[in-house]
Amino acid sequence: MPIIPAVLPPSRWKRRFQALVAIAVVLPATLVLWLVGRFGADTPVDYTGPVEHFKYGSTGGEHEMGFPYWIWRALPEVCGHYLPGPGYASLGMLYEHNPDGSLKDLPVGTSKRRYQGVDRVFVNCAVCHTSTVRTAPGEPPLLVPGMPAALFNMKAFEEFFFRCAADPKFSKEYLLPEIRRQGGDLDLLDRYLVYPVAIAIMRDRVLALKGRFEWVFEQKDWGPGRVDTFNSAKVIFNFPMAHLDPKEFDAPADFPSIWLQRPRREPRAMELHWDGNNTDMTERNKSAAFGTGVTPPTLDVPRIKRVEDWILEAEPPAFSTLFSIDPALATRGAPIYREYCAACHGASGRDFSGEYVGRVTPLDEIGTDRRRLDSYSETLAVNQATLYAGYPWRFSQFRKTHGYANMPLDGIWLRAPYLHNGSVPSLRDLLEPAAARPVEFWRGNDVFDPVKVGFVSDQPEAGGQKFFRFDTRAAGNGNGGHEGQAYGTALAADDKAALVEFLKTF
Repeated sequence: MPIIPAVLPPSRWKRRFQALVAIAVVLPATLVLWLVGRFGADTPVDYTGPVEHFKYGSTGGEHEMGFPYWIWRALPEVCGHYLPGPGYASLGMLYEHNPDGSLKDLPVGTSKRRYQGVDRVFVNCAVCHTSTVRTAPGEPPLLVPGMPAALFNMKAFEEFFFRCAADPKFSKEYLLPEIRRQGGDLDLLDRYLVYPVAIAIMRDRVLALKGRFEWVFEQKDWGPGRVDTFNSAKVIFNFPMAHLDPKEFDAPADFPSIWLQRPRREPRAMELHWDGNNTDMTERNKSAAFGTGVTPPTLDVPRIKRVEDWILEAEPPAFSTLFSIDPALATRGAPIYREYCAACHGASGRDFSGEYVGRVTPLDEIGTDRRRLDSYSETLAVNQATLYAGYPWRFSQFRKTHGYANMPLDGIWLRAPYLHNGSVPSLRDLLEPAAARPVEFWRGNDVFDPVKVGFVSDQPEAGGQKFFRFDTRAAGNGNGGHEGQAYGTALAADDKAALVEFLKTF
């Protein structure tokens, strides 16, 4: 009798087919969707108000340079021996309070973005353009967005990460226990795969950068409130840093203020940066964004635009917010200002009209320290013209100049110390001949001197905090120039006092 093969009932065939589909299609698709959801997001933390966005919003730098959030939190504890004091605050980074009185988890000038399955943190524009001012020791500080970051020590910030990455403690064996101690909410995948891999990748990436930034370690300390902008830019173009002219180094300059940008470009474009090497505000901003870790493909254009829109109209706080002004003395100082200052620095703190405002004064005439000017070379200017090639905003305005730009003086009271390299502690000192200006002073104090108009600079420490000794005899720190009959340094003492009083109204 022939054997008849068994035939499965239709219902069993259907169940088997459905099981095969689930195994072959549905499960892989579900896994792919889960992986996309887990690792495919690219979502920055956004803020409604323009000032909050400026302080904490993203520029796009987290893509390439962002530290995983919990590594950022753990590093000051694991590598605290490379910091001058507790946490990032010891580098001059500023923390605000939450509504409940607790400190925010990130300092002003840092942003967070969810990218490749990890919350990443890096700096933004506000890290270089926000600081605090106090009326007296022990008084609460007023945080001022847009002013120079007079407390932030950029060189120490860079060296901290470079030294930490070269330390054996930059490893999962040290970082993961510290993350757990701080209450890090890592799930199993984060704990056993994502963060161990992220730690290894970040260590290798920072060490690679360290190799390109060895020149930073060889420079004298910049101190708080200063940065060597364009030697860092040369790294982007793979300049042979070890073979550059030594005159291009030791060239740090003060962080500038960034208020009231609209009158700096309308009705005519002013020459921007300390040496006036660009007249296009948007190019200047995109160039500065490299300092926040962005690359041409990762630049977050809409969020950079939000910052640009804010700084067009942002104004500095008035001197009278914290201190009083002698109206009679200020009135007496007004004609002195018009005679000696207005042509180069504008009619007032809001009226930037003047024949030479926003124009470069040749170095031979202004006579200030030349290191910052020499650090920006013709070769760098040529290379910058290649940045953003293929994008609508390709750079085209960078050029080499031979002097320093005359800047408007809006919020001048909050822009101390003075001159491009921050070598003169107060406005009153700036009105003295160079030989009578302080040879040494201390930077990093946010207590303000309303008489001399500058931060208190004659104290090496206060309240257990040690300040940075600034020596004007060191390379790049010269405090000469901006002196002579034309600059008011020959005025009588009472005329100088009146002129300073009028400048308080700016």
